Parts: sequence; C-alpha cells; structure tokens
Amino acid sequence: MDRGEPGWLSQGLEIWTYYWPAVAAVITVLMALAASVHLLFSKRDPRAAAAWMGLVWLLPVLGPVLYLILGINRIRRRARQLTGGDTERITGWRAAAEPAPANSNLHSLAQLVGDLTALPLTGGNQIKALASRDALAEMLNAIHAARDTIYFSTYIFGNDHAGRVFVEALRMACERGVRVRVLVDGVGSWYSLPTIMRRLDEARIPAARFLYSLAPWRMPYLNLRNHRKLLIIDQTEGFTGGMNIRGSYIGDMPTAFDTHFRVQGPVVGHLLRTFVADWQFTTGEVLDHSYRGRATVGNVLARGITTGPDADLDKRRLILLAAIGRAEREIRIVTPYFVPDQSIMTALNIARLRGVHVQLVLPERNNLRLVQWASMHLMRWALADRLDVRLSPPPFDHSKVMTVDGCWAMLGSGNWDARSMRLNFEFDVECYSEELVARLNGDIDRRLTLAMRLDSDRLDNLPGWKRVRNALAYLLEPYL
Repeated sequence: MDRGEPGWLSQGLEIWTYYWPAVAAVITVLMALAASVHLLFSKRDPRAAAAWMGLVWLLPVLGPVLYLILGINRIRRRARQLTGGDTERITGWRAAAEPAPANSNLHSLAQLVGDLTALPLTGGNQIKALASRDALAEMLNAIHAARDTIYFSTYIFGNDHAGRVFVEALRMACERGVRVRVLVDGVGSWYSLPTIMRRLDEARIPAARFLYSLAPWRMPYLNLRNHRKLLIIDQTEGFTGGMNIRGSYIGDMPTAFDTHFRVQGPVVGHLLRTFVADWQFTTGEVLDHSYRGRATVGNVLARGITTGPDADLDKRRLILLAAIGRAEREIRIVTPYFVPDQSIMTALNIARLRGVHVQLVLPERNNLRLVQWASMHLMRWALADRLDVRLSPPPFDHSKVMTVDGCWAMLGSGNWDARSMRLNFEFDVECYSEELVARLNGDIDRRLTLAMRLDSDRLDNLPGWKRVRNALAYLLEPYL
C-alpha cells in the first residue's frame, strides 16, 4: 500500500499540472460573473456600476476581491441589526404642527426635506457662525462649563497642540463627574500619528472609533467614514459644521480656515439623536437623547439632516437638487471640494438659464491634489454654463455653506463630491432665516474681497500636460 502512494501522488500532481489552468480560468470567470450579477442588481449609479464592471473583468481575481472589500454596502444591514427596534425611538418623530418658512416659495422644499429626513422643522433656534479660532475657543469654554453631559463626535482629532488642549478639557470634565463620550472616525483617527486615542485612554475618557478594525473581515468598511462634527453640551446646546480638531487653524500663520456653528434651541435635539445613534451603532451603549434646553432661544427655523451610505443614502443629493430647483434669484456655494455628478451640474445650469445667479467660492489651492485637478477640469463646463466661479487665496478655506435667495441656508459637514453624497456619514442643518442668511452672505462677501474670478483664459493657458492630468483625475469623480 505504501509503495503505491507515490504513484497516486505522482498521477494526481500530473493531472493537476495538466488541468490547473482550466480550473483557475473557471474560478476566475465564476468570481467575475458573481461580482457582475451582484453589482448589476445593487448599484443605482450606472457610472459606478460600469466602473466596477470594468475593474472586475480587467483585473482577474483582484477585481472581484476589491469589489468584495470596497464595493458592497454592508452598512445598512449592520445598522438595522444593531439598532433593531430602537431605530424609531432614535430617529422617529411624532407628527405635529410645524412652523412654516416665511417665504412661501420654500414651503415645498421644507415639506420635501421633512419627508426625506422624517424630522420636523423646528422653530425658536439661534445659530451663530464662528471662525476657526473663535469656534475652538467657544467649544472649549462650553466643555469647561458643562455640568452633566458632553457628547463629542469628530472626523479628525489631531494629536497636536489643539487636540491636547481638548483632551485636557475633557479630562477635567470627567473629573467633575460629567458624562463624556467621544467618537472619532476610524480612518480620520489616523490623520495624526501617533493617534489621539492613547491620550484619551490615558485620561480615562470614554472614547470609541467609528468602523475601526484592522481585521481582514472588517476591510469592507474601510471606504466609509463618519465625517460628522458634533459637540453637544448638557443636552441643551451644540456645535456643528465642517471643522475638525487640528492645530492648522491656530497659530501666527494658520494654514487652514473654517466656519463652525454654535446651535441653540430645539434643533439641538437633532444633533443629539444623530450622536446617540452613531454611538449605539459603534458601542452598543444606549444614551439619553432628550433635548433639555429652552423651547425658544432665537427665531431661526432649522432641521438636522443626517445622510450616509445606510438608510439615508442619496438624501443629501436630493435635497441639494430640490434647493437648487426652488432658487429664484441667487445660489451661493462655499465648499473646499467641488466635484459633483452630472445631475448637480445640470441643475445648476438650469438654474442659471432661469436667470438665477449661481456663485461658487472654492479654494485657490486645495489640500487634496486629485480633487483640485478634477475640479479644475469640471470648471470648463461651469464657465461654459456662465457660473460665477471665485477662487479664495490661502489659507485653505474648509468652510461648507450654501445660501439660496437670501432666506435659506445649508451648513454642516457635507461637501459637493461623491464621497459626501454617497460614502460619508454627514450631518448638515437647513435654516430658514433672512437674518442668519444675511450674516452668512456677509461672510461670503468678505471672502470675495480677496478672491479671484476664474475665467476661461486661465484654463486655456494651462499647459497641455496639466489639462490631460486634470481630465484623468476627473475620471475618478465617482470615488473622490
């Protein structure tokens, strides 16, 4: 029997040597077919489907594996599993009489956003815009004054001077008996090395990382980020906007500028609900999300807007399209990253054709080269559509604000790119207030005193290789 085994082994190896190319080819084709069938029935965006289809078939084995890791949205299913029957408790709201915007032209917009978000438009709010340095100072003052709870969520929490000051303030709050919870995005936490997480742990501050794991089976979540910036103090007031916790905003020569917002009034309840849902999603712990502040602090009508690759997929794009469609006189957009899809560009062009003045305020120098190159390629069509494009000089402006007709605004963490529209978890606030929008427009006007108008001559004078580079970067638009 023993003498026969080498013969069987030899014969088996000979058969395998003869047939393995065919077996490998069959497995490769089956993997590509399985991935193709899945993406055909799951991808709503035909451009994304076509791009994945090409990758799956042009890169045997590797293409399907990349699709398995990065192309499948597992977040919605996991969110349902974790929240279970509590989803309605966290995100639902009771039907009640809502305040209506003073501008009757915006009534349908308010109704649409309410239907999409399942959250009411709240009255009695006060929202104050804060420049970077002032925002950091007011947030620290609020943390020092906290008596009961501090809920804090950020994308980037730098392990630099600014980050260490925040850690110390949070540590002191914990020592006072304040219930502190800190949520940092899993990918964003790596922007500063060593990460801030060790300092938080050493200070005994309860902290967690959103969708963080180095395990191979967790890789499918690598491309999804919690981009929300939320600070809620004592469940009575909050801060939100686009600002991370980084030292680049302060110092004698800051390299970045941002706009953050202090929020008071019932809409703080929407910030609370969002943080509580994210914290439960990450840790399983259920926190109280009751708003404990005053019913009336100001006169701004406001509503929180949560968007992301879960049940909120595509809501942000729909809301932007609706707001663009309701504009009658003016649309002003301040954003660091402007690489929207064709539906957004078409809507802006239609608005301009209706006589609406459409103005874009973008950084002259972006911190993300690929995004800047793709955006500059897109500017050819923006200028052809006669949009008013301005480029603000350094420091890099990371602000995210949109105003319409002097009476509506959207502010928060979301950008005008595919990542914010489909891949990131974002939080924005829509506001109906002529007084607030007038202040925001005043801030934009001050930017314009230093900004340069972009014209077609500047684009035409680019060297040929830069035009090709920009065009190639724009091919990545669905993933930027």
